[in-house]
Amino acid sequence: MIEYKQKILPNGLTVLAHRDRASAMAAVNIIYRVGARNENPSRTGFAHLFEHLMFRGTRDIPDFDLPLQMACGENNAFTNNDYTDYYITLPKDNLEIALWLESDRMTGLDISPVALEAEKRVVIEEYNQRYLNQPYGDHWLLLRDMAYKVHPYRWATIGLTPDHIADATLDEVKAFYKKYYSPSNAILSIVADIPEVEAIGLAEKWFGEVEGEPAPHDLFPAEPEQTEARRLECMKDVPAVAITIAFKMAGRLSRQHYLCDLMSDLLAGGSSSRLNHFLVKEKKMFSSVNAYISNDLDPGLFIMTGHLLPGFSIEEGEKAMWEELEKLKNEEITDYELEKVKNKFEAGTIFGEINVMNKAMNLGYYNMIGDMSLLNGEVAIFRSVTADEVARAAAEVFVPERSSTLVYVPEKMIRDANGK
Repeated sequence: MIEYKQKILPNGLTVLAHRDRASAMAAVNIIYRVGARNENPSRTGFAHLFEHLMFRGTRDIPDFDLPLQMACGENNAFTNNDYTDYYITLPKDNLEIALWLESDRMTGLDISPVALEAEKRVVIEEYNQRYLNQPYGDHWLLLRDMAYKVHPYRWATIGLTPDHIADATLDEVKAFYKKYYSPSNAILSIVADIPEVEAIGLAEKWFGEVEGEPAPHDLFPAEPEQTEARRLECMKDVPAVAITIAFKMAGRLSRQHYLCDLMSDLLAGGSSSRLNHFLVKEKKMFSSVNAYISNDLDPGLFIMTGHLLPGFSIEEGEKAMWEELEKLKNEEITDYELEKVKNKFEAGTIFGEINVMNKAMNLGYYNMIGDMSLLNGEVAIFRSVTADEVARAAAEVFVPERSSTLVYVPEKMIRDANGK
C-alpha cells in the first residue's frame, strides 16, 4: 500500500509525495504528457529527440550531469507513445539538488543550433543502428504501420523516418518544447523519508514560480474497426524465420486490458508457460516464443511472436501459434494456472513497492493514465478475474479478421530454395 499526498500548484504542476521511512535515498520523477502520439505525422520522433535534448544543459546550468554526480545521484529517461519520463535517485539530504535541476530545465532548456544538430546526429545514428542495421530491428516499425492506419500509434517512438529529425528546424523544435514542456503538462513525484507536506513544500519552492503554457489538449483520430486480416512477409538478412501475430485490444483503463495482460502471462510468463511448454519443449518447433501487450493508453496491441526452428514451414508455425490461442477460447484454464499468474503479478507489485524509484514512477504513471485508485487497486482487479472471463476475452480478441501477421523470411532460405 502506497500512501501519498497530492497538490496541484497554481501553474498547473501536479505534485505527488510519499514518505518512505525505509530508505536513505530519494527519488524524483517527472512525467511529461507527451509521447509519439502527440507528434505531427510529418515531424515524427520529436518526443524521443527531446529525451536527448533535455540532458544538453540550460542557460543557467550548462552541464546537467555534473551537479548530480557531485551529489552522488543517478538519472535517466525514457520515451514511449504516450509520455516521457525523467527520473533521478540520490541521497535524501541532496533532494533539493534534483528539484533545482528539474525545475531549471522544465522551461530553461538551451536549445541552440549547435546542441540541436549534435542531438539530431545522435538520434539518426540510433535509428540506423538499432532499427535499420539490426536483425529484426524494424519489427516495431513494420508491425505498427500494418496494424494502424489512422491513429498515431502507427509509428514507433523513434519516428517514421530519420528524415523527419534531419529536416527539423530550430523553430519547430522550440515550438514543441514550449507546447509540451510546461508545468501544466507535467507530473512531479517525490519519494523520500521526509513528511509529504514537506516534500510538497519543496516542490512549491522550486517549481512554484516556473511559468509555462496552458496544458495542450491534443485530439487523436480513432482507429477504424479492422475487418480483414493483414499480412506482411519480408525477406531480410535474419538468422531465422520470425512470426509475429498482433491483435487489437482495448485501452489501458479497460477491463479487457487486465484480461489480455493475464492471458499474455498464461501464454508466455516463464519457462512453464503454455507457449514455452508446447511449442519449444514438446513440439521443438520454436527456439523462443513470447506474448505481451503494448500497454498503451489508447486501444493497443496483443502481440504473440516466435522464432521458428529449421525443418518447419511458416504455415506449420502459424498453425501451431493459432492452436494455442484457440485453447484459451475453448479449453479449461485450470485453477492452478490462473493462481500462478495472479501470484506472480501480486509478487511483482509488492517487490516493486520496495524501491523508491519504482514508487515515484508509479505515482506519476497512475496519475498520468487518469486513475490513482489503480496505484493500490490493481492486485484486487487481477484477483477478481475468472477463467470464464479469460475465455470470453480470448474469443473477443483473437479473431483472424482483427489480426496483423508479420513474417521475417531469411534471405538465405530463399537462396537455398533456389539452389544458389
